[in-house]
Amino acid sequence: MLEIKNYTKKYGNFTAVDNLSLTANSGEIYGFIGHNGAGKSTTIKSIVGTLAFEGGDILIDGMSVKTNPLECKKITAYVPDNPDIYEYLTGIQYLNFVCDIFGIGNAQRNEKIARYSSLFEIQGNLGDLISSYSHGMKQKLVLISALIHDPKFLVLDEPFVGLDPIASHNLKEIMKEICAKGGTIFFSTHVLEVAEKLCDRVGIIKGGKLVAEGKVKDIVGDKNLESIFLEIEKND
Repeated sequence: MLEIKNYTKKYGNFTAVDNLSLTANSGEIYGFIGHNGAGKSTTIKSIVGTLAFEGGDILIDGMSVKTNPLECKKITAYVPDNPDIYEYLTGIQYLNFVCDIFGIGNAQRNEKIARYSSLFEIQGNLGDLISSYSHGMKQKLVLISALIHDPKFLVLDEPFVGLDPIASHNLKEIMKEICAKGGTIFFSTHVLEVAEKLCDRVGIIKGGKLVAEGKVKDIVGDKNLESIFLEIEKND
């Protein structure tokens, strides 16, 4: 589903990500791990088409984000690390706006909105202005807007930040459901325990380079993901 080929992103003379290559397969939850400034969000923004890049290519379902950006976006959903959304709209207005963009009919949108707003426990707040929402409520609204068109490829940047335990649990179950249907999830997180339990494979990025990649059980061995990550961070 996702294939990154020799991806390179520079800011002037600074190379933020250097010759990165990885693959996330259909039916797979892929964890993208690294410290702040390692290149995670830069890579994710290029995957979803909000950040241009100089070297290599990124393919989603065989389509290049460079040459077929609209087709890639049709099957992709993105939840950024900061839920920056239109605060002058109500929650339901925002969700209907997203549904209009993806051409979702009334019956499907009503069913999806009812299901996900109930799961994330904000159904009673959809009539309120987004400006009145807490960070966690905004995060839930963005998650609903990402799930509402049944994306084949879901990209999440620190999705559990701001979520309460029930919402976190429900999100994990939804992620598993998507992958069971053949979808792919690519997400970054600092919560290594969650990544270890949830992911099929992980990639660890350091200083803009992929330094470890593979199945969780192969990378962890008889240790845990946190200890492996700390070892990598200590070694130059």
